[in-house]
Amino acid sequence: MTSPVLQGIGLSCIRDDRVLFADLVFALQAGQALLLEGQNGSGKTSLLRILCGFREADAGTILWCGTGINDSQYRADMAYVGHLDGIKKELTVLENLSFAVALGQSGLHAIADALARVQLSGYDDMPVQALSAGQKRRLSLARLLVTQNRLWILDEPFTSLDKQGIKLTETLMAEHCAGGGLIVLTSHHDLNLQGVAVQRIHLS
Repeated sequence: MTSPVLQGIGLSCIRDDRVLFADLVFALQAGQALLLEGQNGSGKTSLLRILCGFREADAGTILWCGTGINDSQYRADMAYVGHLDGIKKELTVLENLSFAVALGQSGLHAIADALARVQLSGYDDMPVQALSAGQKRRLSLARLLVTQNRLWILDEPFTSLDKQGIKLTETLMAEHCAGGGLIVLTSHHDLNLQGVAVQRIHLS
């Protein structure tokens, strides 16, 4: 059997003397997604922050392609989109995406193509602060398309999106997995990723 690409072994997290989760285990192959479910405060975002390297687990190990995540390769392979979208409101749409490309590895989509995919064509020179909440969310998706990151870590990616935006996001996520990518996400939305093997972990 093929070794997992992303693996969590015996992960534990304690916050304010409360155990959020303990002995957590998961293993993802290329093309798979992991959905974290549970009520607010159950540790979903904490687990995402551990996966991003923003904080350390209180116990356990995370492996990426068989090695730890504290190296430059993992950081290059991973992209995170949180509640704040990771975009700078003082810049234009084009400037935000150009900045993302300059900092990372160019992805499969040119900027114009990515904007078309997320239905933001013609917004190139629009300041981000003038966009609606849903448009900002779609811009964060465009940022994923213009950079080459094998692992997407997404915290509530459907927030502020209408039905059309949710369907678009699911399509882009399914395409990412079909190309060998992996996704770890939190969501209260009933996830529908066509053709993708989705593992689920419920935190309580």
